[in-house]
Amino acid sequence: MKRRLATILAADAVGYSRLMGADEEATLQRLNTYRKIIDRLIGEHHGRVFGSAGDSVIAEFASPVSAVRCAVQIQQTLEEHNVDVVEQRRMRFRIGVNLGDVVVEDDNLLGDGVNIAARLESLADPGGICIASNVYEQIENKLSVGYVYLGEKALKNIAKPLHVYKVLASPAATVARVRGTGSNKRTRLLSVFAIAALLVAVAIGVALQWTWEGSIGETARVGKDADPSTGKPSIAVLPFQNMSGDPEQDYFADGMTDDLITDLSKVSGLFVIARNSTFAYKGQSPDARQVSQDLGVKYVLEGSVRRAGDTVRINAQLVDAGTGGHIWAERFDRRLTDVFALQDEVSRKIVSALAVTLTTDEKQQLSQAAPVDPDAYDLLLRGLERFRRFTRETNAEARDLFIRATQHDPDFARAYADVALTHGIDVLFGWSEPSEELFARAFESAERALQLDPTLRQVYFALSNLYLTAKQHDKAIDTARESVRLHPNYADGFAQLAQALVYAGHPEEGLEALHKAMALNPRYAFFYTWIEGHAYMLLRKNGEAIHAFEKVIEKNAHFPGAHLTLASLYGNMGRVEDAEWEGAQVLSLRVDFSLGEEERRVPYKNPADLNYYITGLRKAGLPK
Repeated sequence: MKRRLATILAADAVGYSRLMGADEEATLQRLNTYRKIIDRLIGEHHGRVFGSAGDSVIAEFASPVSAVRCAVQIQQTLEEHNVDVVEQRRMRFRIGVNLGDVVVEDDNLLGDGVNIAARLESLADPGGICIASNVYEQIENKLSVGYVYLGEKALKNIAKPLHVYKVLASPAATVARVRGTGSNKRTRLLSVFAIAALLVAVAIGVALQWTWEGSIGETARVGKDADPSTGKPSIAVLPFQNMSGDPEQDYFADGMTDDLITDLSKVSGLFVIARNSTFAYKGQSPDARQVSQDLGVKYVLEGSVRRAGDTVRINAQLVDAGTGGHIWAERFDRRLTDVFALQDEVSRKIVSALAVTLTTDEKQQLSQAAPVDPDAYDLLLRGLERFRRFTRETNAEARDLFIRATQHDPDFARAYADVALTHGIDVLFGWSEPSEELFARAFESAERALQLDPTLRQVYFALSNLYLTAKQHDKAIDTARESVRLHPNYADGFAQLAQALVYAGHPEEGLEALHKAMALNPRYAFFYTWIEGHAYMLLRKNGEAIHAFEKVIEKNAHFPGAHLTLASLYGNMGRVEDAEWEGAQVLSLRVDFSLGEEERRVPYKNPADLNYYITGLRKAGLPK
């Protein structure tokens, strides 16, 4: 075999099948125009197209600089052509660039070097570019673009995880450039302290595709003045930097940040931005004033974590984002077993610096630090690493590790909550049939967690989700309300409340709760938009519902819930071809789908809502 090193660019149209289903002739004409643009630009940058299949292109370049420069120009040029096209009909491409070894076969190139480029393309946003770390290392200081480190990614059918960067083509984005690789690379391993964000995401049913690198959703309806009547200080906690000299300790710094967000969220006198909005800045060094503009906050907390053996040091500083001046800064040194007490102390210092008055309950919540069992935490960390892959097998493996964590520490509330959630995920994704025995095990674990820590917000969230899955709507609503009562800044708690209210037949109340969630989490994930569309569908506001569901599919075409609700909506509107198209997407994602099983699974409280939903799916031609 003849082998050589090559830079490979892979591009693919986003939502091509949906566009074809909506208007085949116009889509083919636009694709032809855009392909000519792409081919021309590849030639101008001394590249060679060696593969194409309809809406996809694969090209070879002599250097990473040429490939990325070409990718940036492709995206900018295509976006200029999209200006006069309505949003729903715009054609955007994802692009991936990799530098790797390839096998030469006549005019074709094969091997992992090509495959990785295609996998990187699938990680990119619509209209975006993702590159491998070896490409980044070659172009870092040679192009006027910005970069964001997305973490270490496990790519399908690729043996080793790959460090991935996103290219920010806008000149204004250059302030967000990362500062090299090596020790600055973020592994994105979730720590025990990151369980709060992970539990929320999974329990709400979005786990299959929800990434924790800060996927950016729509801008919130309200920003800095989200609740002007209260006059609450607003704050964003940026990801703490790992100063341990070991990139593998990134998970620990992330965990410290997560817990600080969780603790501050307990304070009713603060307006705290949610975790996956602030973690969009991970790997960057943003100016506090820019963060203020992006997230609508007055204060920014930033800092660093250094872990050495059984000791930990935190440096934290609170910044007035309006002036850039420091309000408070301090260094803390503690033993690892006292890490929760350390975080509580940092939280109290921040609250004091902002002159926020705590209620009696809030004082108690910020002084309930428990000792850390290192063995139990290690098991939980390993379980979370499996859990976040969201497959039938890894979910079962994670549950086993969580159970072992509870055996090491019978008073470990978070581990019990995770056990409950793995059971709920099995039912949610159809990996296990719902049964009395399964629900009994799940509720037993959740209730044990609640006994151990009645203030742990994830326990109430898990219970709310379990109650909803079991169609106990009043309990689902009550427990979700309790989660946001205990934690008034709990964005995903409000989203879970919204979901419970919608399924219970209260879509208007659901939208009110959802908009609170969006205010707390300005860069919310696509599942928020799905809840919004679902509420509009039940309110028969079809235009708003279609717009919401199409935005969900644009961000995550593999989320079956959006295709299902859109198929039902189209079916009830008499748009048979559109309904059948969405139904076909459902069957491609859920090959064992049946109307009977769906009717038993979905937790609508009102028979009229269930009938409306199923009738629409029936009109879409989905199998009984």
